[in-house]
Amino acid sequence: MTNSLLTNTSAMIALQNLRTVNKGLSMVQEQISTGKKVANAKDNAAIFAISTVMQSDVKGFEAISQSLNLGAASVGVARGAAEKITELLVDMKGLIVAAQEDNIDRTKIQTDIEQLREQIDGIVESAQFNGLNFLKGAESTDFLASLDRDSSGNVTASAITVDAFSLETTAGAAVVGLDTTGSTGVNAAGDAAAALIADTNDFEIHVDTGATFTEGDVWELRIDGRKINYTVAAGADHDDVAAGIESAINAAGISGISVALAGGGAADAEVIITNGTGGAVGFEVTVTDGTGGGLANLNTLDVTTSANAAAALVSIEGLIQEAVDASAEFGSAQKRIEIQNEFVSNLTDALKTGIGALTDADLEAASARLQSLQVQQQLGIQALSIANSSPNAILGLFQ
Repeated sequence: MTNSLLTNTSAMIALQNLRTVNKGLSMVQEQISTGKKVANAKDNAAIFAISTVMQSDVKGFEAISQSLNLGAASVGVARGAAEKITELLVDMKGLIVAAQEDNIDRTKIQTDIEQLREQIDGIVESAQFNGLNFLKGAESTDFLASLDRDSSGNVTASAITVDAFSLETTAGAAVVGLDTTGSTGVNAAGDAAAALIADTNDFEIHVDTGATFTEGDVWELRIDGRKINYTVAAGADHDDVAAGIESAINAAGISGISVALAGGGAADAEVIITNGTGGAVGFEVTVTDGTGGGLANLNTLDVTTSANAAAALVSIEGLIQEAVDASAEFGSAQKRIEIQNEFVSNLTDALKTGIGALTDADLEAASARLQSLQVQQQLGIQALSIANSSPNAILGLFQ
């Protein structure tokens, strides 16, 4: 190859090669300094778009993990409180059993029961985390659990819902409807009944034919500690209420328990519950406006007489079951939240690994490439110098 007097072809070739080397050197230096082979859309538009979307998901899942940590802590407080309340109710049952004896000071036992009830009130009030108390009211709380992206790129949020489980001892307002003259084991208030029924015997609920029933009133039954609720519908009369109670009992499907209706019309509507379990079963029914807490019946426990002590023994079983159900509910919710949090953590790690595979530079290869390009750069500078000083010098150092 020869050069003309006006055109130094050798220098042009050397300069082109040097530019190529410098460009490669600049790219490798950027990879080493940033640690990424795709740092912006200019490097690889498709990979940059994918990695950016995935990175946004990572940020979202990191926020979700914080939400789940908050949820686990909140539910854990509620679970611990419910378990402690269960222990106190078991202690209370021991006192009630002791009150079944005639040769005992029932007044002192009643005082101990009231002290335990006040302790339960204190636990319920303090069982909050950052102001959230699952033992009060009936509101549910959603904790963000996941971001679900479909094949079209649409994102939807999913949540874990935790229901409150009232363990308050506040009593709902008593309402009419339970006829005290016909129901088994009723007390003087006329809004509640409790009795221990032997095998093959009946527990009868008489729904008052002359009562006015208000929408939202709650008939709460406990059969062997299991809670069954019927809420009065608008326009219901005594026959409707009795039929609703019958349906609720049948839906519960309690083994050995059967239910039938009698009376009605111009007379009280009778809900006849037959115990066919083979042993004695406790039955309770209360009628309120639905504003009471789950442990509202604690306010009616009275062991100062033998008859009331017997009724209290029936009631305490249902109260213990209420606290046990709350503990189990919160325990299951806490476990689910913790499992989801572990999954989100693993998913976040997997996403980060995937993003790294797409965008991270191989630093060992980049370092080796850097050294190679630095040598080529030195040779390119030397070749350009030779070409400029001697147009007929050896060319093609890079060919």
